[in-house]
Amino acid sequence: MAVVIRMKRMGRKNREYYRICASDRRSPRDGRVIEEIGTYDPHVKETDARCTLDGARVQHWLSVGAQPSDAVRVLIKKYGPNGTHVKQMEEARARLSMPRIVPDPGEPAFVPTPKAEPAPAAEPVAEAAAEPAAVAEAPAAAETPAE
Repeated sequence: MAVVIRMKRMGRKNREYYRICASDRRSPRDGRVIEEIGTYDPHVKETDARCTLDGARVQHWLSVGAQPSDAVRVLIKKYGPNGTHVKQMEEARARLSMPRIVPDPGEPAFVPTPKAEPAPAAEPVAEAAAEPAAVAEAPAAAETPAE
């Protein structure tokens, strides 16, 4: 069985990421794998923080004769156990794990004032309620002097 270390495409359309896997050469790209040994996300802003590799497992598979694909060979050379960019990768990952500092926006330049309801609109309702009571009292007052 010939073992190859290659990237397996995951994610959705236009937002892919890759798992770096050891698999049989005859299996399809996104098919069954023997072991997953890392990830690669091309959408991470920090270039050096895009790849994660399990260095011990990469060394194991290379020692037993696994052949990396061209893209994985570059990632192992940069971010593998004895990679050229390991220090930069650790620094970039530390920067990404820190909380973001959002500056205070300050006071707004313009705050609109809400329009107030016109006051006379509420008064006619009170006057309309008072009129029937006055009308009802008038006939009662008129009957009392007649008796």
